[in-house]
Amino acid sequence: MDTGWMSLPRSTIEYRKYLDEFLDYIFQTEGKNGQISCPCINCSNQLWVDQEEARTHLLCDGFFKGYTIAPSICKPCDTPMEDAEDDMQGLVHDTFHGFGDNIQENEVESQNESQSMPKTDAKKFYEVLEDAKKELYPGCKKFSMLSFIIRLFHAKCVGECSDKGFSMMLDTVREAFPHASIPKSLYDLRKIIRELGLSYDKIDACPNDCMLYWNENKDKTKCDTCKLSRYKASDDDPEDDSSTPHTDKKIGAKVLRYFPLIPRLQRLFMSSKTAASMKWHEESRTKDGYLRHPADSPAWKTFDFMHPDFVVDSRNVRLGLASDGFNPFGTMSVSHSTWPVVLMPYNLPPWMCMQQPYFFLSLLIPGLSAPGNNIDVYLEPLVAKLKELWDINGVETYDASTKSNFQMRASLLWTISDFPAYANLSGWSTKGKLSCPSCHKHTKSKRLKHCKKYCFMGHRRNLPSDHAFRKNKKSFDGTEELERQPRGLTGSDVLDELAGFEIKFGKLVKTNPDLPFNWKKRSIFF
Repeated sequence: MDTGWMSLPRSTIEYRKYLDEFLDYIFQTEGKNGQISCPCINCSNQLWVDQEEARTHLLCDGFFKGYTIAPSICKPCDTPMEDAEDDMQGLVHDTFHGFGDNIQENEVESQNESQSMPKTDAKKFYEVLEDAKKELYPGCKKFSMLSFIIRLFHAKCVGECSDKGFSMMLDTVREAFPHASIPKSLYDLRKIIRELGLSYDKIDACPNDCMLYWNENKDKTKCDTCKLSRYKASDDDPEDDSSTPHTDKKIGAKVLRYFPLIPRLQRLFMSSKTAASMKWHEESRTKDGYLRHPADSPAWKTFDFMHPDFVVDSRNVRLGLASDGFNPFGTMSVSHSTWPVVLMPYNLPPWMCMQQPYFFLSLLIPGLSAPGNNIDVYLEPLVAKLKELWDINGVETYDASTKSNFQMRASLLWTISDFPAYANLSGWSTKGKLSCPSCHKHTKSKRLKHCKKYCFMGHRRNLPSDHAFRKNKKSFDGTEELERQPRGLTGSDVLDELAGFEIKFGKLVKTNPDLPFNWKKRSIFF
């Protein structure tokens, strides 16, 4: 099959001629509502455009790298290429199968393929998904059982419906549609969602943020630091004993919701479309020196240089972490601060990685007050999994785009937060005379006499030595700036400054006064 015209200069008459024939045919056979998924470098079959826009994209940018013709058989639809009407039809099959716009277009792998056998978790997911995709009732084209369940559950959450009221509504719907595949109860509905990998773990925590009842502490009933009970007090409860084993009948005084990270990352590779997009940063990104994606940043490139074993497989996941507090009750009269911790995979192209479906809620830290410096206590389960994903062996994961298993690894590249939350995550206080984390101990600050606040005027040090602002006294604080730009802290510098200090957490524990400069703790990320 000749596709040599795709590599011709885009200004030639031959390229334009073949391109018009290609677009005419592809819009006739694969177009949906007058649009196709554009195969240009920038769109990479992710955006749907009309014919004129697709022609403009392919004339200006060309086809994305790796846009090739399939061998003898189109696997998604089992159509022999020799049975295709012409070469153009074979090209259409190769281009569009596997880049479907819906998860229902992703093929479920045959269990007879020995070398492309999905791991056990992936098999179970595909089986549950296939079962949940069946028609809601015979002949129903608008809803599958899965889409109907998700719609019902969304209505329950938005409408603030009680569990009892929702169960009664399910019973009514089942009686009205006896042939529909509707769960018998709210428990059955949650079970289906849980099997799709959308569950979470409840981990009891000390109300004073001293510790989690997790791992080696899971059977304890009292906090090691403040000796406060693990459970909510009740009049008819006996005196708590630290030797009493954990029981589900008691209610935790404070409960952390942890959403397991590894299954959620593995879900990204169970859709052939998303799995292919996870390699976009390496295989399809335009590398012309312009900053369009985090992969173009110096931090990303420095990481690649320092860890070449991680870069070998472009499917290894680069993560960003964001955290901040919010009031879940929507009113300022209630003093409450719940802290979510959200992760974002930056392997995806910009139009996907910043979309809500790819934001992973990892931790939900309960109120009433913000965790502050004690947020490290709640980050322990997440950091433990990040360490597991960073290990050289990684986690076995099934890739639907290549129909094979691979060892997935992940790295947390950076955190995203406002300045107060930055202090909680990093351990460097953003208050006081040394509040600048970049200048560190070299921060130049001045306390104003009347308002008693600090101002910072040392920013001219970062300018070139011959910059006019350095000698401009009138526009600044009346002095010339002759100092050099301060050297930034390295990881080794941070570890050296905090070496030997024992950090304890909890609302009743005072900050260690011996920590140097503006440090409040040694962050769990270090």
